[in-house]
Amino acid sequence: MLKTILIRCLQIIPSLFVVVTLTFVLTRMIPGDPARAVLGPQASVEDVAKMRETMGLDQPLAAQYKDYILSAAKGDFGMSYSYNQPVLTLIINRIPNTLLIALPAVFIALIAGLLIGVTSAVHQGTLFDYIFMVVALIGVSMPIFWLGLMLVLVFSVNLGWLPVLGIGSMSNGIGDVIRHMVLPCFCLATIPTATFSRISRSSILESIHGDSIRALRARGMKESVVIWKYALKSALPPLITVLGLQLAGCFAGAILTETIFSWPGMGTLIVGAIDNRDYALIQGAVLVIALAFVIINLIVDVIYMMINPNINYEGGN
Repeated sequence: MLKTILIRCLQIIPSLFVVVTLTFVLTRMIPGDPARAVLGPQASVEDVAKMRETMGLDQPLAAQYKDYILSAAKGDFGMSYSYNQPVLTLIINRIPNTLLIALPAVFIALIAGLLIGVTSAVHQGTLFDYIFMVVALIGVSMPIFWLGLMLVLVFSVNLGWLPVLGIGSMSNGIGDVIRHMVLPCFCLATIPTATFSRISRSSILESIHGDSIRALRARGMKESVVIWKYALKSALPPLITVLGLQLAGCFAGAILTETIFSWPGMGTLIVGAIDNRDYALIQGAVLVIALAFVIINLIVDVIYMMINPNINYEGGN
């Protein structure tokens, strides 16, 4: 098991290298001059040239790439010229805000998805099952940006129940922060809820038709215990995979949600960096999100091996 974990950790390095390379190339393809974006349209050609030299953009792309790789390897992601702060400092300050909506959203989605999926599986073929599976299909297909705008229109503009912009302030009490969290969390939890419900339904259906579950029923065990204790345990592996993917997906998918609700997290940080042609900030933020993906996948693999020690990722079971 330790050998497999070590191999997985080593595999992170080439994955991140590919991400860094692609991000570096794609950022240079963004239209516009970063130096001009920093100085403004009224800046003279001489000032722009000096700023490009200060930003290191006057060097050949190969030299810029080499410098960035060497700096990133040492944990130095460079300086954000749009914020005039180190990129790593900006990212560290924004990650907690993103987690503040991403973690509750995944938790809500997991609980709601399990309840819907298990109930649909138990009542397979009924009207309840069909309704919830259609709703789950709509939830998976629904664009987040459209849902976010509809939530703003209904609950903020028309009803005035919930605030729409910002993160709130602890000086106004924790209730103010929670009220600001409701709409972003609900928006971010919609697709994971639909995904969890579909996966849990199919997994439970496969589990309850197995011989072990039939044997438990033959012993006269209560149906609720059979479903929630034994059938759900057998259906855990695919749910763990989906949980890991959805957690990473919420972390990255918060870009649209945070933009709609002006939530000061990683999403708005990346959007602002793209608008300002802030190469260093874009590269650093994307690298951190990629790192989150690979670490979450590693954790999922470790949990898999703990649940089923017979799993061998090197050569099959």
